[in-house]
Amino acid sequence: MDHVSDRLAEKVQALSDIELAALLCLVADQHCIIETEKDLINEVEQELRLVCSNVFALSCSVVDCSETTSSEDFGNGLLLREDSGSYFTSQPEKSKNDYLPSHSGSPRPSDKRFVRSPGPFSPIDSRRIANVVIAKNLNETHQQVQIQALELIRGRRIFSRTAVHATPKPFLFVALTSSESKARLTPHLNDQFFISHRHHPDDGLPNLEESHNQAQISDDEASISSVIRTSTPAMHVSKAPAPIFRREDIETLITLTAAVRMSPEVRAYLHNIVVFMRLHRAVAGGISAIATRHFSTLVRALAPLHSLSYVSPSLVALAARKIYPHRIRLTTPENERSMQWGSSIEAVRTVLDGVTVDDVIEEVLQTVEVPL
Repeated sequence: MDHVSDRLAEKVQALSDIELAALLCLVADQHCIIETEKDLINEVEQELRLVCSNVFALSCSVVDCSETTSSEDFGNGLLLREDSGSYFTSQPEKSKNDYLPSHSGSPRPSDKRFVRSPGPFSPIDSRRIANVVIAKNLNETHQQVQIQALELIRGRRIFSRTAVHATPKPFLFVALTSSESKARLTPHLNDQFFISHRHHPDDGLPNLEESHNQAQISDDEASISSVIRTSTPAMHVSKAPAPIFRREDIETLITLTAAVRMSPEVRAYLHNIVVFMRLHRAVAGGISAIATRHFSTLVRALAPLHSLSYVSPSLVALAARKIYPHRIRLTTPENERSMQWGSSIEAVRTVLDGVTVDDVIEEVLQTVEVPL
């Protein structure tokens, strides 16, 4: 099994940050938030769609959310049409004699069949939820739409007017948000997301760039072919590229994750980080029980990606930087706990001035003793 783990680890080394975030969520069967700049959000959406098709060979749907998005709009945006028609949507084939005029007064058997039909049969809703759902600007929607997204994540199904649609396996829900937006996800929905990743412009979009390069090469070849004509034109058959991670690879990573060991010292280190974050004077909340469960799940999922069968302290620190940035809520000087003991509001305001969520996480990681 070691050579299988090493082979998968080599594939992981070639992944970008967005691809790695999607892989971790697929292995852990969880969901993520991807945050980027407003001007870059459309490009990141295209990159995510290419990651679904090129890296994992999964179907994808995009829901473009806004303040006017209704619950019905959100539900319909999740669903994809089936390629092949079902039994109820296919029309009965007519024989050759059906198109000939009838000279007798009585209808033929085929005529009777169609005459007896009271009307067009309403087809069953054959749409399905995509493997990957990208909810763009989900934080700007109405609270009712976010509650529907929460029910989709927790209940793994969604109701339409005519059917109940269950999520496929695997299923990944991605909330693509803008870092410049002041709107925030509802607390319960926000806490359900496994990890968060902020995409910077300098990180690049490799799949989108490669797609643009291939399109440019195709345009150049088309312009050349319009001038140069060969006597025996070649047939170019375009094939879909083989995915980097197949379904079997993800299942192998899930098996390896379940077998990861965690020593008592590392487990104590993980829980000490949780305790220190809860006691940090700048934290008002967000260190919930589900966050701790996600914390433990992530450190185990990271181990096979580094060809490890155990959890190391460095993986715990890496996981903390992905689990808590979207969860931690910073307090205000008026609500800081030392104010209950008579601290000066000006002194507290000076201490908390400029403190960010990343500063809190790094300070806690530097404070907690790392096991040897």
